[in-house]
Parts: sequence; structure tokens; C-alpha cells
Amino acid sequence: MNLLHPQARVIDAATGRVLDPDQVLAAAARFAGLPPGVVFALTPTDIDSVALYLGALAAHRPISVLDPDLDGDVLRALVERFAPALVTGAPGAPPDGYAVRDGWWVRGSAAVEPHPDLGLLLATSGSTGNPKLVRLSRAAVLANAEAIGESLGITPADVAPTTLPLFYTYGLSVLNSHLLRGATVVLERGGIMQREFWAAAGTYGITTLAAVPYQYEMLRRLRFDPAKYPALRTLTQAGGRLRVELVEDFAARMAAVGGRLFVMYGQTEATARMAVLPPDRLAGKLGSAGRAIPGGSFSIADGEVVYTGPNVMMGYAERAADLARGDDLRGVLRTGDLGRLDDEGFLYLTGRLKRIGKVFGVRVNLDDIERTLAGHGAVAAVAGDDRLHVFIEGADAEATRSVRGELAKFLDTHFSGLDVRGIPSLPLLPTGKIDYRSLEALV
Repeated sequence: MNLLHPQARVIDAATGRVLDPDQVLAAAARFAGLPPGVVFALTPTDIDSVALYLGALAAHRPISVLDPDLDGDVLRALVERFAPALVTGAPGAPPDGYAVRDGWWVRGSAAVEPHPDLGLLLATSGSTGNPKLVRLSRAAVLANAEAIGESLGITPADVAPTTLPLFYTYGLSVLNSHLLRGATVVLERGGIMQREFWAAAGTYGITTLAAVPYQYEMLRRLRFDPAKYPALRTLTQAGGRLRVELVEDFAARMAAVGGRLFVMYGQTEATARMAVLPPDRLAGKLGSAGRAIPGGSFSIADGEVVYTGPNVMMGYAERAADLARGDDLRGVLRTGDLGRLDDEGFLYLTGRLKRIGKVFGVRVNLDDIERTLAGHGAVAAVAGDDRLHVFIEGADAEATRSVRGELAKFLDTHFSGLDVRGIPSLPLLPTGKIDYRSLEALV
């Protein structure tokens, strides 16, 4: 599979290096003669990593792109569970059963022969825990890149910076969709809070910028003004629900310069994105996640959102033997999200099946709590010990007391079941999403 359109370019903002198609061919050729099986690739945001990823896809070598800062013990546990044929970018001595060959860990004994359709493996969590791997076919990766490119109208004139890690499904889909459509991707590692990022935005004339909700909160604090970047005309958002207030705010900022904001919804289990809310429907559909991308469709089963499309995963992998499995889901994904469809097919999400806590024995939807308190800034809610724990970024004692009273009234419960705390900053996963596990450890 070749995602690299002849007009596509990848540029490293820090070094000025440009991806040469011959690098991709060389990466693909490097797999020849090595043991068959999947590749675990620690994937920083650089030219060599992009070449390796594209080379693996071109060589029909299934690849798992992993956090380059993955804890060493976590990496070794993953290697033990899934027995990859190759591990690239890993520091130090290899585990038993592997030898170092040209900088890669190479398995000495036979690895599991992966299913011939398997193309990409993505972890279901960040750098901690014991994640499952999402098994994605090459056809799913290609179908989703094509659908995103069509939905956003990506052209060879577009220039997109990396605002998210490549091992995160949203960040990787930005790379895939832009390269497939012949656009330019600028590899920028500093992030939107750094001056270097905005210097690169000006230097390379970025036309589109992708961000998750927390990054939009940061952009607001930075008093982001798209007029300062004349080429920038498209913002895209996924990776969680963006507060309606911010949707309206950033849509207005972009409209003022003739630009647009796309609100999207997706999951790793569907390669990346499943729905897009077109900018021309945004005003009349505030709060909606949009309609299904081309080739996909939604339905609701017992309140749960069900997505059908060619970008649905083959299934999960929890151990090496699962890598040989075929397509378990047949294009149908029960998302675990609660929602409804309006009469035009626009999806409205109302919560998660598993984001449920209890206060004095009464079930509480944690997503509802976060939406209710969104006006107070960056908020995260977790459950524990029959109590609700709410963390508010930057809140002082007076603010937390006020929120506690507001929440008790909203839930019609006694305030003793509520723990509301200020926190300097919410802990984040490398993907920019809230790290709920870290917050749970505080309660």
C-alpha cells in the first residue's frame, strides 16, 4: 500500500530535511530477509520515522507505531505479550530471544505470522497501563485517509503541521490524509505553546491546523488570532467533545478571515474519524458531532452509537496469537458512546457507557458532570469510594466551594458526596487527552 502521492511532501521544521521517496523505498527494502512478522516502531516525529512507517506499509509489513518515550518496562511487557519480529528505535540491550541487528531488535525464533490483511496496530491507551492493540487492515487505513481527504477538501496546496504525536490515531490520520491527497506535512515537535511552532507556521504557510479540545483551551488563552497567519484557513477538531462555547468562538474567529472550522468525531477502533460536521451546517447543528464520513453510516442500538464502514478495525489483539486473526467485526463497531441521530442523520453524543460513577449509590454520568461545569474552565471528573471527585484547573478555594454547591444542587445530593479540588494543570496523555488514571490515583 502506498500512501505517498507523487506531489506530497514531508518537511522537518527543525532541520529543514525533506522526505525523499527513495527513503521510503529503502525502508521497505530493509525488511527483506528479516524474519516475517509485525514491527514495533518507537515513533518520534521525524523524517526517518515517517519513512519507516510508509516503507512498512509499502512492504506489506504490519507496523505498530508506539510512543518513543514509552517506559522501558512497559515496552518489554508489550514485546513479551505480542512477540514482534522486529523492534525499531528501542534503546538498550534487547530482551531474551532478540538480538541487535543494525540498531533494531530482531527476534531469533519464529514470530506469529500476522493475518495478510493486517496493516497497522495502535495502542488503546497512552504510555502507561496494559493496552490492547487495535488491529487495522491496510484497506481500513486507506479508506479512512480517502474519506477524510474528501470530507475536508484536502488538496496539494494544503500545508499541515504536526500538532499531535504520530502514534496517536488523530495525529497519524492527519499525516495519512494529507500525504494521500498530495499535500505537505510539516513535522513540528514543539507544540502550540511554543514560539517555534508559530514561527514554523509562518515560514511554511500552514493552511490547516488540527487540535484536540485541550489544545483549543490553550489557543484561547494564547488569544489565537488567525489573521496573523494569512495562509491558515482551516481548523479541525477531534479527540473528544469541544465545548459549544469554544465551537462558536473558533468558528467566528475563522469566519472573520474567510476560514472554517470542522468538528469531527472518531475512535482508534475506526482507524481515526467517523463523522464530520461541515462548517456550513455548524450554526444550526451546535453540539453535533456531524454526519458519517463517506462510506460510513450510524445507527443507534439501545442508546449506543453503532458505526458501520470500511475503516472499522478487524478487532483487538491482547496477545501474539490474535495477530493472526481475521476480521472479527465485519465493518460494524459498537462504539461504547451513547447518542442520538436527528432526522437529517446528524449525530449527537450524550456520554459513555462506562463513564459512570456513583454518589451515595446513585449512578452519575461523568461526562454530564464535565459538560455541566465546562463554564468554569478545564474540568475533569472521576469516581471512587461512592463519591464524585472533580478537578478544576487553576481554581482557588473560593471557586471550588462555589462549584461544590452548584454541583450538589445539580445532582440533588448532599455536598459531602462531592470532592471538588483546584489543580495547577490537568495531567495529560501524550495525545493531549486528560489522563484520568493519574487523577484516579489522587483520590
